[in-house]
Amino acid sequence: MNTPFIIPVFIPHQGCPHRCIFCDQRRISGRDRRQPITPSEVRTVIRLWLARSRKNRERTVQVAFYGGSFTGLPRPRQQELLAAAAPFLERGEVHSLRLSTRPDYIDAGVVAFLKDYGVSVVELGVQSLDDQVLAAGNRGHSAQQTRDAIRLLRRSGLQVGAQLMIGLPAETTRSLTKTVREMAGLQPDFVRIYPVLVLQGSGLARLYEQGEYRPLSLGAAVIRAAWMKKYFTAYSIPVARLGLQPGPALENALVAGPYHPAFGELVNARLMLQRTRRLLAGVEAGCRVTLTIADRDQSVFRGLKSANISRLEQLGLLKKFTLCLDPSQPRQTVTLTPGS
Repeated sequence: MNTPFIIPVFIPHQGCPHRCIFCDQRRISGRDRRQPITPSEVRTVIRLWLARSRKNRERTVQVAFYGGSFTGLPRPRQQELLAAAAPFLERGEVHSLRLSTRPDYIDAGVVAFLKDYGVSVVELGVQSLDDQVLAAGNRGHSAQQTRDAIRLLRRSGLQVGAQLMIGLPAETTRSLTKTVREMAGLQPDFVRIYPVLVLQGSGLARLYEQGEYRPLSLGAAVIRAAWMKKYFTAYSIPVARLGLQPGPALENALVAGPYHPAFGELVNARLMLQRTRRLLAGVEAGCRVTLTIADRDQSVFRGLKSANISRLEQLGLLKKFTLCLDPSQPRQTVTLTPGS
């Protein structure tokens, strides 16, 4: 998946009649929902981001409306926000638009409207494909509505992303496994994986304080996210993000849960360790080999506080290889060649 240059425009809580048990978009985005963004502000945001220096000016530019259920807004409100980006599309400064919405706010008429305004990517807040988990999270939609929305978007030629959560109330290993396997079969263009955090002001915070909800530990969240990423990768489905975007508003609101500002790196480091151990397991005692990684993957290979190196040493594998850095090596891969 070619990564576009994303210009984010936040519309927290707008268009969403439900208050999901885990949600506090104002904390996540840092913007108060009582202050709806204006078309003028949309244009200002786009101009400011376009003016930023970028290493690769050849990347396509995409304006992304994040945070709310865009297609749940009144149609005139959708039109004024999309129209604010229209001049940049017409001049070729922006190539396409993306937005986030709920699965139950997608139908054929909505899709036709979005395509007319230059929308090319729709991200769906799926969270789970288990109806019991959806009900416990107060999502207000069914798993079948998600299946229908993804199929409709794909048939219409739009790219579709799926946002999934781990650690939801009522979630079990079985329900998570079911969700991941079924989602892979639906073939979205990408997924995002977020561990559930307990935030001040959310319904989940009340359950946590009453002892009725226990969040995942950081280690358990990393293990589950790593398995999910590995599974989706096997189906050629990119994982666009692991963990929420860190920031002061989120960190100040955090009550409990598996938060780490480098959650994605923890997951990738675990996967890198797994790959390395598999390769080295077949190396005979007394032999030495060369392991090659991308030069930009040094920190992922070592792990947080060199945890991967320590683990390889404990297993007696550290003395089996010499590490080689190659700028042309694909990211997050390890190759083995005999000799050192």
